[in-house]
Amino acid sequence: MEERRSPVPPSDRRALIAIDLGAESCRVSLLRWHGEQPVIELVHRASNAPIENGDALEWDIARIEREIDTGLRRAAALATEGVRSIAVDGWAVDYARLDADGHLLANPRCYRDPRNVAAQAAVHLLLPPDRLREITGLQLLSINTLYQLYADQLAGFSHARWLNLPEYILYRLGARQIAEYTNATHTQLLHQRTRDWSPEIFDRLGLDRSSAATIVPPGARVGTLAPPLGDLPSLRGAELIAPACHDTASAVAGIPAHGDDWAYISSGTWSLVGTVLHSPIDTPEAREKNYTNLGAVGGRICFHRNVNGMWLIRQSIDEWRSRGREWTVAELIAAAETLPAPTALIDVDEPELLLPGNIPARINAQLTRRGLAPLDESPDNAPAFASLIFHSLAARYAQVLADISRIATRTFTRLFIVGGGSRNTFLNRLTAAATGLQVICGAPESSTIGNFAVQLASLEEGADPRTGVTAEATASWAALLQ
Repeated sequence: MEERRSPVPPSDRRALIAIDLGAESCRVSLLRWHGEQPVIELVHRASNAPIENGDALEWDIARIEREIDTGLRRAAALATEGVRSIAVDGWAVDYARLDADGHLLANPRCYRDPRNVAAQAAVHLLLPPDRLREITGLQLLSINTLYQLYADQLAGFSHARWLNLPEYILYRLGARQIAEYTNATHTQLLHQRTRDWSPEIFDRLGLDRSSAATIVPPGARVGTLAPPLGDLPSLRGAELIAPACHDTASAVAGIPAHGDDWAYISSGTWSLVGTVLHSPIDTPEAREKNYTNLGAVGGRICFHRNVNGMWLIRQSIDEWRSRGREWTVAELIAAAETLPAPTALIDVDEPELLLPGNIPARINAQLTRRGLAPLDESPDNAPAFASLIFHSLAARYAQVLADISRIATRTFTRLFIVGGGSRNTFLNRLTAAATGLQVICGAPESSTIGNFAVQLASLEEGADPRTGVTAEATASWAALLQ
């Protein structure tokens, strides 16, 4: 399929800044124009992790804010030509609570906080899971914002305004209080057809509708950078833009593809395997197989499911390290590539393999239950485990994509792989063989590409008040940025 021609670089050659909030690291990147060529530079990266506060698992939001400020000041020092706009994407579901004056009330809770399990059970007593799925089209995951808000309510803390974290950072920088569409879909509070907050969910659970912000689409211009950062010469007048605030939606927006013949894998700790649709699909088969409908750029839908990913390799590396052998991912890939294909595969999505701790032993337990010979678990035999994992992941990807093709009545010819897994040439080759698709490796930091592409589409081509920037324009800018 012929791709659209990339757009001409803008006449306004001021820089752009993308802030990516990650549960493991937060990044600030700078896009500058060197003649006709866009150049993206990572100017600041800071590690991130939740902290324990009594029985609560929280984010150290003050530290995150300090690191973002550091990154913005570094970007300002480099971009003497000035900064045109700033946008923020990040992980979904978690949020900050604000008082009546707009000040932060407390550290945001982490999605892994154990309170969510009890809250989910309580919610389902008031609103049956089947009805929730019917309204939202989402997987019923205990991490979703809905259950966290209900946990707040059980604790007597329910009426304060809340903003998901990327939107909170935008607000802190000077934006008005908003909820960006792609991120809002992951709250499990949005009606999949109206694409607005569901009155039924709020009413049935007694949640305060006024505590939720107004929904805006990807590419909405939401303010101007405020002092003191806004007083820096390079940052003065910089517009604040809501990109696809959900980092997965940003990663998909960073794929330079047009048409309906392509699928994607956002490959990292998890592999998100799916395609982009014009409207949600919530058939009985989609529910049974646990597919989810999340917001995408252009008013579209990311239709995908989670598949266990490089978690299996990283957990195995931790185990072998504890036994005295330090393997890197690159070493395991190279060694696994020299081995013959395994005679049997594993179910990578078996619940036992989603749990931390001694993955090689868990793999062997699965093999033994199925009457298959276990592997030698010594660290020297790590390449055999890596080979088994990679071949099994490729087979699982092929199965999921076949399901999606049938459910969505799509015929795929291309498969884009983005995220850290795009560097795994062995797994990508196995995936191409298993799926029969042309595998195209995208950017490891595709969420950054998508963030910048939405900014450019908004600045150069405008954003519809309801659907925001178009998917076509965003993909064209992503192609230029690749």
